[in-house]
Parts: sequence; C-alpha cells; structure tokens
Amino acid sequence: MAENKGLARAKQIYQDRDKRAKELKAQGGKIIGYFCIYPPLEMITALEMVPYRILGDMKEAITKADAYLPTVVCSFLRSCFDIGMKGRYEFLDGFIGVHVCDQCEKVAHLWRHYIKHPYSHFIDIPHTVHDASFEFFEAELNTFRKTLERFAGKELSPERLQGAISIHNEQRALVRELYELRKPDPPLLSGTETLEIMMALMSIPVEEGNQLLREVIKEVKERKDGPQKQSARLLIWGTPMDHVALLEMIEGCGSNVVMDDTCVGTRFYGPDVKPTENLLKGIAHRYLKDTRCPRTFRETGGTYRADLENRFDYLKGYAKGWNVNGVILQSIKYCDTHGYEVPAVKDYLEGLGLPVLFLEHEYSMLALAPLRTRAQAFLEMIR
Repeated sequence: MAENKGLARAKQIYQDRDKRAKELKAQGGKIIGYFCIYPPLEMITALEMVPYRILGDMKEAITKADAYLPTVVCSFLRSCFDIGMKGRYEFLDGFIGVHVCDQCEKVAHLWRHYIKHPYSHFIDIPHTVHDASFEFFEAELNTFRKTLERFAGKELSPERLQGAISIHNEQRALVRELYELRKPDPPLLSGTETLEIMMALMSIPVEEGNQLLREVIKEVKERKDGPQKQSARLLIWGTPMDHVALLEMIEGCGSNVVMDDTCVGTRFYGPDVKPTENLLKGIAHRYLKDTRCPRTFRETGGTYRADLENRFDYLKGYAKGWNVNGVILQSIKYCDTHGYEVPAVKDYLEGLGLPVLFLEHEYSMLALAPLRTRAQAFLEMIR
C-alpha cells in the first residue's frame, strides 16, 4: 500500500491540516474558513472555493485570547480565537461565523473585528424548527449567497449549486459506508482512525475527500491488522473532539469506540440535502432540522418521556445498530449547550439500559490525564 494512500494519507493530512490549503492558495485558490457545522458548505464549493474548518489546538497554551474573552467562555472557542490572533489562519481568504450559541457568536464577531480577511460573513441560525424559522433561515442563506457571489465574482446558479450538493451528498454517503465498517466485532476501524479521517475531510476540497474515503474504505476492508476485540463497545457523545488524544486514552484503556454523536462525526456528515425544487429550501431543511445538535429545540412530545424520545431516538438507533454497551458523554467545561443537555440524554440512555459516564474537561492536553482513572473504572463495570 502506497504511503500516500488511505489511512496513511488521512493521518498525514490530520497531522498537518494547513498544508493542502496553503498549496491550493498558492495555486490561486480561495480558502474559506468556517466555525461549527452550520455554514452550508455546498454554497462555498459551488463557487469553486474550498471550505476549511477552523479548530483550536489542544497543545497550544491560550495566551492571547484571554485579553478579549472571559475564562467562562469554553476553552475550545478561546483556543480557536487564540491561535487565530497568533496568525495561524492568515492563509484564509474568508471567514464565516454562525450563531450556534452565544459564546460562538461573540467569538465570531471578535474574529471579524480583529482578524482581517478579504471576505467575512455572519449567519444567524434560528434555535427552533417552526415554519417562521425556516423562512428566516432561507432569507439568511439568500443574503449569504449574494455576499459569496460578490466575493467569488461568479453567479451561484442552480446548476452550480446542484452539482455541489451532489458532491457533498456523495461524501456523506461514503462516510456512512465508512461507519458501517465499525459495526463488526471487532470493528474494522478504530475510533482514533475514524477521527483522523474526519479531520482530514474538513481540511481538503470535497472531491479530494471523496477520493480519500474510497481509498480508506478499500484499504480497511482488505487489511488484516485492524483493532483488537474488546468487551466494551462505546458511543462517544458531546462537544467538539478534534484531537485524537481523548479517544486514544479511552481505547487504550481497553475499549472499542464504535460510534459517535459529535460535531466532527455523525452530526456533521449524517443527513443529506434532500432534492427540492428550491435548492436553498432543501439546504435550510438539512442544516436546521435534520442536523442533530443540542443547540436546536425540537418539537415537544407532550410529556417528559415523549420529549426524550423525540430528541434522542436516533441515539437508540446508534446503540442498536453498532451494538453499543456503554456511552461516554464528554463536554468541554463551560459549554452551556451540551452541559444543559447532559441530564436529559443521560436519563434517556440509562433508560435504554446503557451504562453512562460523564466527563467534563478543559480543551487542553493537560486536562486529559486525570480522566484516565475514571475511564478505567467505568470500563471495569462493562467487562
């Protein structure tokens, strides 16, 4: 197997995320950085620009951001802004901020003020899925479209947008195929390897990501040295987990991480944009309703238990489909969006008979060591 193919290639991209983006920029390409999972990447791709996910750095001490943000802002967002202020994202041609939570909006506005890019835009995302919410969100996407067109110097025609939707839906289908490889016992792909692949996809053009996925899927199906069977088959839920250290620690304690519900995994790549006559309407529906994130309020079920089922029934599907026998809820400290969700999701999962461990931590390599003992004790319960 050539070193630049499949899993090795994904690891290389993960370890040097900026490299390919900088190469494309040097060739005249435009790189558009974005926060979170809500900017519609299809609209960027359709105008022949490259979406690039902005993330923090768990290995880098936060030294600049604290002059602008209080320490009660989650350390993930403070880290993103910190390395942005240090010039790490100077290669970006544009920045897209979104309102997913109050902290993310605050950081997005600070970013646009202090870290200058040729293009910047902010998208306001509703928190509900009522008819008025979709109408508002479509209007936001129309405004976004106009600013993108001006910056790109091209019209976002229906043909361009439909082509980009098809390419991104192809990537989502390939990711779902990749996740199917984690269903066997033992899984054919580890949680750590999966995360490296996901991070690589967020760092390169979507067409290159699709080719990478095809190579990885073929390699994983053929290899003989996959993960060893463990008694614990875990689902990981929670806040952004963009570094492999936490998963390496959990799997190193004697578990197979076979499924996730995070914004660098299934939330990001799960639902397709469905075919609609009005393409922006289909995009709005996919990002606002089909994407599962604690920041969005769902329709009430009428009772507490019905509400839980309405909000978390997809987790039951994950647990059954991937034969999960334990769940780790992990949340970065001061992430109110996930923190407030923890009691309800824990109650729901325990109601399914699944043991649950909640880990709250800072976005820092130094914060992970104390979690090992708790993870080991939890896994002893499952064995």
